[in-house]
Amino acid sequence: MVLRYSSDPHAALVIMDASIKNNIATSISHIHSANCPLIKTVHHASFVMSMEAELFAIRCGINQACSIGNVSKIVVITDSIHVAKKIFDYGSHPFQIHLAAILSKLRSFFSFKDSNSIEFWECPSKLRWKFHHDVDRDSKALSVTPSYPTKLSWDFCKKSDCNDLSKLWKMTFQASDGKGNQFLDLLDDNLNIIEPSYARGGPWLQVIGHSNLLCTRAVRAITNHAPIGEYRL
Repeated sequence: MVLRYSSDPHAALVIMDASIKNNIATSISHIHSANCPLIKTVHHASFVMSMEAELFAIRCGINQACSIGNVSKIVVITDSIHVAKKIFDYGSHPFQIHLAAILSKLRSFFSFKDSNSIEFWECPSKLRWKFHHDVDRDSKALSVTPSYPTKLSWDFCKKSDCNDLSKLWKMTFQASDGKGNQFLDLLDDNLNIIEPSYARGGPWLQVIGHSNLLCTRAVRAITNHAPIGEYRL
């Protein structure tokens, strides 16, 4: 299917990825289309999180693909399909500016011709598919010197606050006389302790949700009360 679309003069493959090094995010997208040379876009941003960097890479790739003449089908290929889903999430989150830009471009793309379409495919990095591996390699190979001053993104501020609170909690807990009472360690599949996180809404509830017994114990530990009624809700 990839070979068919990559040789189709009316289709554009948008392969994107992002990486963060020294608090500098690199967003890269490669656009493959049979009727034009490979198009590469590279952007850098300071103090933003990976989700925003990946969403910006999708934004740039779609913008470039829509500008190619005679393209009627766009296929966005990413290893972070959860980021692509944000495009259609109309709830409250800090990425509205990217959503507005993407949807505005797609509105023009669909209005130009009723048969125009877009698809989103997931390609995990571990598959090492050539097109995506090239983008992944480029995103990690670039080294950028940060420039100051710069603004901090809302998501990066949330990360910093979460890390600071986690460090404060650990110090407070170690010095607490109540250590060992009503305390529950949550472990991941590798038996590592799960710590507070700003990423993807945090990992705690995701881990608790698959086991009623674990959920009951967690509710008891967190609320100091046995769960009753619709405790999972």
